[in-house]
Amino acid sequence: MTGPSSAAYAAAHATLAAKGRSFHWARRMLGAVHADRATRLYGFCRRVDDLADETQSPDAARAALHALARSLRTGQSRDPFTADTIRLLQGCQIDPAIPLDLIRGVASDLLPVRIATEAELLRYCYRVAGTVGLMMSAALDVADPRALPHAIDLGIAMQLTNLCRDVREDALADRRYLPASLVGEIDPARLARPSEANQPMVRSAVATLLDLADTYYRSGEDGLAYLPANARGSILVAARVYRAIGGRLRRSRCDYWSSRAWVPMGSKALITIGALAAPPFRQAFRRPVRPHDPGLHRPLAGLLGTNPWVGELHAA
Repeated sequence: MTGPSSAAYAAAHATLAAKGRSFHWARRMLGAVHADRATRLYGFCRRVDDLADETQSPDAARAALHALARSLRTGQSRDPFTADTIRLLQGCQIDPAIPLDLIRGVASDLLPVRIATEAELLRYCYRVAGTVGLMMSAALDVADPRALPHAIDLGIAMQLTNLCRDVREDALADRRYLPASLVGEIDPARLARPSEANQPMVRSAVATLLDLADTYYRSGEDGLAYLPANARGSILVAARVYRAIGGRLRRSRCDYWSSRAWVPMGSKALITIGALAAPPFRQAFRRPVRPHDPGLHRPLAGLLGTNPWVGELHAA
């Protein structure tokens, strides 16, 4: 596979170090080739996300996402960073439909977000994070297609954690990811700092979504044995560190509005040691513990990679 340009890689690495601290920590356990691919992939995904999150003009962001999608479809771009992404996708044989689904999900954030149901939320999480799991599988040279549903689930779990942590920040951007089925049609402005009367309801909603995330984390970890041996520890640690954000939220009784939950470096070290030393996970490293539960993908029906009869997704 053609390697990255020095400028593209340096930018991706700086982005990972600044904005993806959990992944930057876990990346240390990957071999050089996989670490480089994972860094470039993170840089691309973060760039897509930032187009929606950091824009002052939704119209300009939509135009930029449209141009990026067109470049991925044609396989051509004069932008060095997009060109590097195209080389990465082609070198890892990643179907362009997967990153295009990511772009579609991120573009939906440019409209006022009002999630209605947990099923709708899971479909959103698939687009903006389950797709990343699929692409990361290819970047890590995963050969067994049975790994793919678990990769999707780990991405969904991490995104649910993100959304629970960032309810306040998202509300200030006029986005309500907490489903109406859990909180009613509450306006995002009232979620940023909920009234005393609304706090029990929003705490319960966040706790429900953290429990849902745990279900998808378990499925994600069930797929560890399908990964190359030198990638299993890194992915497990990334999952465990991210899952710990949810644990910190729970310890604050799901108070997301007073402070932002995060995992300090010392805790990351302890999580790393505990994850890699625990006998159940050493067993999961050797062979799959249980088959994928198809019920987890019923809300995702029709989305790429979520049907049991779908085989290889990495054929360009």
